[in-house]
This record gives sequence, structure tokens and C-alpha cells, in this order.
Amino acid sequence: MDTKLDPSRDDLPLMANTSHILVKHYVLDLDVDFESQIIEGTIVLFFESGNRFQKQSGSTKEPCRSESNEACRFRMPEPCHSPVTDTRTFSSKTRSNDFTICGKGEKDTSGKDGNHDNWEQASGISSSKYCCDTGNHGSEDFLLVLDCCDLSVLKVEEVDVAAVPGIEKLTRSPKLTVVSEELRNQIVCELVTLPADRWREQLDYYARCSQAPGCGELLFDTDTWSLQIRKTGAQTATDFPHAIRIRYSTKPQGRSVTWTSDQSGRPCVYTMGSPINNRALFPCQEPPVAMSTWQATVRAAASFVVLMSGENSAKPTQLREGCSSWHYYVTMPMPASTFTIAVGSWTEMKPETCSSNDLAAERSLSPSEADFRYVGICGHMEYPCRFQNPSATTQEIIPHRVFAPVCLKAACQETLLQLVPPCLSAAHRVLGTHPFSRLDILIVPGNFPSLGMASPHIIFLSQSVLTGNSHLCGTRLCHEIAHAWFGLAIGARDWTEEWLSEGFATHLEDVFWAKAQQLDPHEAQEQQELKACLRWCRLQDEVRNSPEEMQVLRNLLVPCLVSAGIMYWNIQQRLNQRFWLGSLNTLQRPNKEKTGHVSDSGSSVVKHGLNPEKVFMQVHYLKGYFLLRFLAQRLGDDTYFAFLRKFVHTFHGQLILSQDFLQMLLENIPEEKRLELSVENIFRDWLESSGIPQPLQRERQAGAECGLARQVSVEVEKWIRMNRRPRKRKRRETEQVFEKLLPDQLVLLLEHLLEQKTLNPRTLQSLERAYRLTQQDAEVRHRWCELIIKHKYTKAYKDVERFLQEDQAMGIYLYGELMVSEDSRQQQVARRCFELTKEQMDRSSAQVVAEMLF
Repeated sequence: MDTKLDPSRDDLPLMANTSHILVKHYVLDLDVDFESQIIEGTIVLFFESGNRFQKQSGSTKEPCRSESNEACRFRMPEPCHSPVTDTRTFSSKTRSNDFTICGKGEKDTSGKDGNHDNWEQASGISSSKYCCDTGNHGSEDFLLVLDCCDLSVLKVEEVDVAAVPGIEKLTRSPKLTVVSEELRNQIVCELVTLPADRWREQLDYYARCSQAPGCGELLFDTDTWSLQIRKTGAQTATDFPHAIRIRYSTKPQGRSVTWTSDQSGRPCVYTMGSPINNRALFPCQEPPVAMSTWQATVRAAASFVVLMSGENSAKPTQLREGCSSWHYYVTMPMPASTFTIAVGSWTEMKPETCSSNDLAAERSLSPSEADFRYVGICGHMEYPCRFQNPSATTQEIIPHRVFAPVCLKAACQETLLQLVPPCLSAAHRVLGTHPFSRLDILIVPGNFPSLGMASPHIIFLSQSVLTGNSHLCGTRLCHEIAHAWFGLAIGARDWTEEWLSEGFATHLEDVFWAKAQQLDPHEAQEQQELKACLRWCRLQDEVRNSPEEMQVLRNLLVPCLVSAGIMYWNIQQRLNQRFWLGSLNTLQRPNKEKTGHVSDSGSSVVKHGLNPEKVFMQVHYLKGYFLLRFLAQRLGDDTYFAFLRKFVHTFHGQLILSQDFLQMLLENIPEEKRLELSVENIFRDWLESSGIPQPLQRERQAGAECGLARQVSVEVEKWIRMNRRPRKRKRRETEQVFEKLLPDQLVLLLEHLLEQKTLNPRTLQSLERAYRLTQQDAEVRHRWCELIIKHKYTKAYKDVERFLQEDQAMGIYLYGELMVSEDSRQQQVARRCFELTKEQMDRSSAQVVAEMLF
């Protein structure tokens, strides 16, 4: 595989050889240093391979005996006989500056590609950057390949798990007298396969093993996209050490995390859904098939709060050095790409009052309840599953916390806090058991490049959802909550099928939000029809302004961001194609036979996964949404959602393909409701064709406007008449009265007015005053800014500037509009705003904007 790729434009390689060996558990032990903008420490990986893994994967092949890498030459490491120091022991130096970690303040002085030189000088240990001289032992060694990028790897060693006191309980021997590689691997094999009801014991063993001494350094090398590890003489995955420790540090420019300041000016760092996922945060296996659990200990200065994907609501442990330690764990296996961390001076936002009903619904399960399991009900690999817990199945509102910079406390209490319980409850009423036991919600810094992102046990929301009324905040919250089921608990096995996450979340957000508002059936249907009208307009824009090969759901090869596939840019694709669509027109449609193709080793490529423009595409949201809406209408809501609950219960904790969903759907509905539906027809019409699906085209042409949309049409005509009036009106002429509109109606109104060739300044001023547009939510204000730019309404340029600086999650399109107008004053606005925000702006967004401006 050619890995010499342009990191900003080409395919995203997934290098991990997951067909040969799988990571089952990660133990991270990390320090966060805000002064040097580095996260450093160790990660211990526990593997499973050999016959058991081959049986699980359904393969009849023998384990791979070697992986070739002729390009590198390995030197032998010096033998390491002494135990490593405890990985939780740090310098006793205490720093008063709370922007640094305890005892760690050195800058990263490593070279761009070097991972070893500084470690050699500091420790006196010979470099482990080796390659294998196959002539020394007559046969090539097995090569472990991990996804890795922008990391300084300092040392790799085997962990002597046999040295852990009491570990002999996991073996058939009452006492460990002779320790061998085979015995160590047997211990790990027993550890990773402990039954689910022993999960606490398992986590404890993982933690103790992670602190065990090393028993020999391993050969390793790195390239742009991977970390490659060997052990001399280990010729198969079965022979390779099943527990290894990697000492490493991130780099300030690493693309998996963002170092920035929050809205209060305090430093923070968080994973922001990078196209390269988490490989610049820790070495890992990124393909979805590599389902693993993890636990992590993270230390930071005492003033910081560490939030992470974890089942426990962690509390800080104060350390002697004046900093805090936070510990999180996850027992449900998930792809490593879903791991999320955020460290900052966050403040927990608590409601002023809390009803007894909320307390009852949110209560945490006692240990006895949490450990109670029904064995053999679920179809996934064994883990402590909430779907097997009677108490969890009836828990409408899971325990939750809301965090934000202190300056946003009032906005959170006014808007967000009161929405969380009804939205969680609505989701439970629609889909049943919450897959995750708790939820943290964080308002992330202003440079966050989307409105929201969902990860296990934690949701990131943009500050843009806090403005205006509760509508945008509620719908976005519902969208991210829906990802707990679709995108996280149920993931796409094929990298090309992102619609299985985004299409479901988009469809479900309307259903959840209607129930959260307690709308009657007619009101709910009207609001959902209005939303469909808006999305229909967006889908038409997408189809008109994007290349055909990017419109095919099943062949749409995009970054697999389960935790991050959750971009929602509300950007209309009317931008002049000379900016960012020009480059997309050069993309080639992949061969169907190679869609989602994985090599024999498990490595693969995400086509065009690093192209920064891809995040603007909404096809997988919109076509997926309309497909599910089409199916729900054909079957009837009662039948469809009853099936969906059954589907969730059957497939939670597993990876699926489109046909898994469609086949089960058609098998579970009465013959009379199928109405000539078939898996083949749905694939042909919806998943494997570009453009507007024919069934959707027929539906939109035949359908009448809903009542809310008709009301908007009446208001549009009023504004058009008003715009045509002469400056001096006749005295008898009555003042025009405009109806109060819902937020989505306002968006539709402004969409229609954007189609008008000319709106005079007087009309625009009246429009803003009539609806108080500058006080509306970000969706509405975005359309208002488009009108300002289109009609060169100079009095309101300040509204555009404010939007570009405060609503970066949605403002990229406006830069293009300002530049394409070729108006010097508007271009000055664009350049001035970019200069003010570029240092803090998300890297991909900044790259796209820079191409527009210069």
C-alpha cells in the first residue's frame, strides 16, 4: 500500500493488521501539559489472536506467519532485565502554574519524524527504532501494525503480566514457577475472555497488569501513518506478546486533538472529530472491526476538569504534587475512533431546582443491580449489557451532567439544562433501553467545527445552539442522543455506509423532539412535514452542486467518525464551484467490487478521507433521512417504530451493513405492507444511485404543502408586495401585519426571500425588526446573513462579522459568499474576520477558508 499521501487531500489509510491480531483492551496513563501542549505517558494494549480469534472472525485461514516490510532495517535492542518504574510515579516537582502538569513542563523538542533521539539521550537506553534482519533467524517475524500519526513513540516493551501478584488465579497452575512467553499469553487470553459478570475483577487485573514490569524491549519503527512492532523470533500473531506497553507523547500540531482557549479565555484541549480519528492521540487499531474496551487515568493541574468517554462519573483524586488524577473506564467494546477526551476549566451547570421525579429517574444503579445479568439474550460479544438489566430497561432518564465555561452558565441554565430530561425521556419512549448508563454534555470552545458530536457517554455541543429560543438546542440535542443507538451502540461495519448513523439520527431527531415538546399528533406531523420541506430544498442544492460520485450512499467513502461523523454544517451548496467544489469534481467513483474493500491483513483505505471539503457534504444525512421517512410512511409509524425497537434489541453492540437492516425490516412486516418493497429495489433506488431517488421525486411532486409551509408562502407574498411599494406610501394604505412564525418557518421564509433578485434596504430593515432576526437561533441568523450579503445591506455587516466570529460551526459558507460577490467591502469583512479567528479556527475549516480568500 502506498502511504506517501498528501495529508490534506488524499485517501486515509487504515494500516492496522486487524485480520491477524485484535486489541481487546487499552489502558492509558497520561499527563496533560498545557504549557508545552503535549499529552504524554503510556498505553498498554492487550491482544487476542490465534485459533480463538480465527473462529470468532469466521475465518478458516491459519494465523498469518509474517508481515513483510523490506523497506526497513532493524537493529537489535539492548536486553532489558530490570523492571520499569511504576507508570503512575512522577517527578515530585510541584508547579504553581495551573496551566502545566505536575512535574512535566519540558517542551517537545523532537524532530518532525523522530520518535527516539531525545529518549535515548534522556534515558541512556539504546534506540528501539530497529528493523528486522531476516537472515539472522531464517524466517521473518510477525509484524504488528498499529494506526499512528503525529506521535513521538519513545519505547515499546513487552509487559510481564506473570509478575502480577495473584495472577495465577487465571491459569491452571496454583503457582507460577516457570514463566514463558506462552504462559504470559495464556494469562492475557484468560483475562480478555473473563465472563461479563466479572467485569470489575477484569478491570482491576487490567490496571495491575498495566503497572507490571517490562520483560524486554520490542523492535519498532514508524512512518507517516503507522507504528510497526516486532519481537525477534515471534513468527506468528499467536507467538507475539499479548500485552505490550508503549511510551509516547503527542505533538502540539497533532491532528487528533485541538489545543485552544474556551469562551472564558482559559486553556483547554479536546478531541474534535478529526478525519484521522484518534491515531494522533494514541497508537490504536482504527477499523470498526477492532472493537475494544478501555480505561484511562489522566492527570492535569488541579484547576482542570477531565471529561472522557467512560461509564463512571469520575471525580478527581488529589495528588501530592498539587494536581488531580481522573479515572474512567468502558466495558462495552467499541471502535477506538469513538474514544473522546476534553480537559479544561469546565464548570458543572446544575439546575436551580430538581424535582423528586427527576431524581428517581436519574438514580444510579446499585452494584447488585449493575451486576445482575440475563445471559444469552443478546447477539453481541459478551459484556455487561444494559439491555439485560431490568432496572436499566425502565430507566427513562439516565444520570447526566452539563459542563461549560463559567461565562456560559446563564445561557446553559436558560436553554440547555431544562431540555436534557425531556429529550432523554423521549428517546427512551421511542427506542427503549438507553445503551449507555450516563451522559455528560459539554459546551465546547467556539472553534468547534460542527453543531454537535456524540461519543460514548459524552456529547459535545457548539455554543451556537444556546442562542435564540430552545428549538435549535433541542433538535441538536435529540440528534446527538439518537447517536447513542445509531452510530455508537450500533455501528456501520462498512466504512462507506455512514447513512446508517447520520440518516437514522436525522430522522429520529424529529420524532424525539416532537415527544419532548409533548406535541399532539397533528402538531407533530405538521412540524415534521415542515422539516422535510427544508431538507428537500437542501438535498436539491446538494444534487445540483456536487459531483454524482459523491451522491451515492453506499459508495460514499467518507471518514469513519462514529464519534465524529456527526457534523451538521447547515451550509447551502449554492457557493460558486470555483472554490471548493472544483476539487471534488476530479474524484473518481470507486469500483463496486472494492467498496469497503479490506486487504488480507485487515488494512484498508478510506477514499478521499483526508479531503477537507468532504465535511460539507450532507448527502448521507439527507438521503438517509428521506429513505427512513419513506419506509416509515409505507409501513405506518406504529409498525415501523415497533420494528425499530426490535432491531435495536437484536443488533446493539454489533456492526451492521445496510442489508442487515433492510432484510430484517422486510422479514418483520406483514406481506400486505411490503407493497413491492425489496432489498434489491431499495438498494437500486436509494443506496446505489446518484441524484434524487425516484420514489422521493414522485412523492415531492405529488405531495401538497403542509399547513405551516402554506402559512410561510402567505407571508412571503406579503414581503414581496411590500418590497414593490414606492418609497412614499399613500396615506390610506394600511400597515402590513405579519404573523408570528416558528424558527423553522423563519428559515423557510428567508430561503424563499433569498430567491428574490432584489430586496431594498427598507424591506430588509423591516424584516429584521418584524422577527427580531438578530435574536433568533443560529439557523435563522445564518439565512439573515445570506440576505445581508446578497443585497449588500451595509448597515447590517456587523451581524455578519459577529456570526463569523461567534458561530464558526456554521460560518464557512458565508466566507465564500462574501468573496464571490467581488465587492471590495465584503471581501474586507471576510479577510478581517479570518485574521481575527484563524489562529483558533479548526484546521480543516481554516484551510478551506484560506483557499477561498487567497
